[in-house]
This record gives sequence, C-alpha cells and structure tokens, in this order.
Amino acid sequence: MKPSDYCIFDTPLGPCGIAWRNGWTKGAPPAVTSFQLPDHTAQATEARLARESGARPASAPPPAIAAIIERIRRHFEGEAEDFRDIDVDLDGVGPFAREVYEAARAIPAGRTMTYGEIAEALARPGAARAVGQALGKNPIPLIIPCHRVLAAGGKPGGFSAPGGLATKSRMLAAEGVAWALPPTLKSAQDLRRAAARLKALDPRLVDCLSRPIAFKPNAEHSPYAALLSAIVYQQLTPKAAATILNRVKGLYPGTTIPEPGELLNTPDEALREAGLSKAKTAALKDLAAKTLDGTVPTARAIVALHDDEIVQRLISIRGVGRWTVEMLLIFNLGRTDVFPVDDYALRKGIARVYGMPEVPSPSQLISLGERWRPYRTVASLYLWNVVNAEVF
Repeated sequence: MKPSDYCIFDTPLGPCGIAWRNGWTKGAPPAVTSFQLPDHTAQATEARLARESGARPASAPPPAIAAIIERIRRHFEGEAEDFRDIDVDLDGVGPFAREVYEAARAIPAGRTMTYGEIAEALARPGAARAVGQALGKNPIPLIIPCHRVLAAGGKPGGFSAPGGLATKSRMLAAEGVAWALPPTLKSAQDLRRAAARLKALDPRLVDCLSRPIAFKPNAEHSPYAALLSAIVYQQLTPKAAATILNRVKGLYPGTTIPEPGELLNTPDEALREAGLSKAKTAALKDLAAKTLDGTVPTARAIVALHDDEIVQRLISIRGVGRWTVEMLLIFNLGRTDVFPVDDYALRKGIARVYGMPEVPSPSQLISLGERWRPYRTVASLYLWNVVNAEVF
C-alpha cells in the first residue's frame, strides 16, 4: 500500500487538513484518503489528522490537491462547490458504508436528507440507525458530505467532527442552510416581542419593560476587531481609550484596523509608544496569534457557534474575561439569552426593580435569571436602561 501524505491549510471555517495517496499508475490523480475539519488550533487539527490517517506531512501538496484545497476555501466562503468529481480512497471501508457515502455524495450543496431517506434510497428501510453509524465513521467529511444528513424531522442528529453540532451548523450555514443557528435579536420587533413574553414570565419587570429602549447589534465588526477595541478600552475612560486606539490604528496607514499578522509583527515598543500598557500589548499580541491559529472565529463562522463555545474559546485570550465576551455576544452578535451577572450596573438595576436594600452578588442572580430564559439578554438591556435613566 502506498503511503499517504497530508498538509494543513487555512479556511474561513478554520484550519483544515487533507491527506491523500498518489495514484497507482503514472499520471493518475491522487486520491483523498482523509479530511480533517477545524479543531481549536492548527496544531490540534494536524495532530488529529496525523493520528487518524496515519499519513506523513508533505512539504507541499501536488497540483491536484492544491486545486482541491482552493475549492474547499471557496466553498467555505459561500461559493458552493460540488466535490463529487474528487477521487477518494476508501480502503478498508465495508460495502454498506460505501453505499451510504455514495448516497451522501449525491446530495447537492444547500440541500439535506435524513438518515431514513438515505436508507430508503438504498432500498434498506429500517436501516436509518446503521446509516448514522456509517456516517459517524466517515473519514472524509465535506467531500463525503455527512453534514448534509439530518435526523428524522430535520433534527440535527450527531456529528463526530471537532466542534460537534456547532461545526455541522457552520458548514450548513456556509451553504445557505439556516439550520440550528443560535437565536438573535435582529430588529426592534424582536425586542418588543421578547419584552412582551418577559412581562408574562416576571410581572416585576413590567414597569421597566414598558420604558422605551433602542438596541441594534453592531454586526459589522469581526470578533477580532471587536476584541481589539475591547482590550484597548479596558479600565480607561472612553475619551482616553479612543485616543489610544486611534494612535494604534495610525501605525498602519491605509487600513481601518491592523491585520492580525501585522499586529503580531509590530514591535512591542511601537505599541507601547502609542499608549498601550505592557499588559495590553501582550493581550493584543495574543489576540492576533489566536486569530491566526483559528481560536478566534471569523465573522462568518461565529454566527453558527453557540454561546458557551464562544465563551470558552475567547476567554483563552490573554486579558479577555467572561464579561468581555458576554458584551460581544450581546452588542455584536445580538444573542438572546446572555446574562452577565458580573456587571455591576446590571446588578444595581435588579436591586432597584426588586426593591433590594443592597446590590446583589453575582451568585444571587443565577437563580433569578432562570425565570427569564430564553430572553435574559432582553431583561439585562431593560435593567441597564433603569440605571441609565437614573444617571441621566
């Protein structure tokens, strides 16, 4: 058996990996033996691919594989590709699984089937469970598109790739399938509808929920850009932070914000001279590095990630805590069920509305917030509004 080679490459979804075996005859195209969807970092993706494929790293992919890589990148950018023409090597895969994989490859981008429908197509009614088991062992996801196969009723089913169902959702989102995306507040109507439901869930909120409020998520900034600004603004007045941020941007003429690679290569001294502290300089460098390795998701990818996964990824960045990520979830992504219990102004608003003699601790709020699910963001926005009204 000829040995397999592999390489790791960047995509809008994160670092992916592909392994291939060269053709048996001269001039025959290489066949793909394995594909690895993004793990948290390129290093983790590579380790998993090497372990599961048994392949060796290649200095560079051959032209045919390089062309496939470019097609994969375009696909994750939203330009749907059909990968059925790509040769795959399924050595060691049994006949039933091969049938399942062939049926999955026939599903076009932007469409889905259920496990049961594939079983029916294979003239094996009642084999839906076996279909799911075969797809769970798929060595070449995306090219064999197991992400397009759902459980009965269009429910998600399982997904064994790194990131689980969040990755599956992101892959479908790249193909224009709005499936299982986390709910968001997109309009004033969404806000009013949620406020009306909160009034029924907690009568004590009726008064504050009746006050006018303006809210529109700022989805224009990428997670990288939003966090860069948040780090600079930490523990500073808005005026001082804006001045320093403009000085930092001034180090990169012709751009609105430095690219992660540019920021990473900027001498610390230059950032310090712009007004950043030593700690913030280190935090921005770590943000840039974790953006390049895929820990910080792209603007396209983050919309399909669930809140807990976003929190866990982003708090790994130096200088970024849970509160900072929660502000991103609310004010950039418009997520509906975020409850930033560490926010003092929010706790003060709760004390005001509930008539508490003292501002409650974060731990005291957890059970209170349970009654507001799945609209804890909306409750927080209106409770902040109570405090803002007192200030102004």
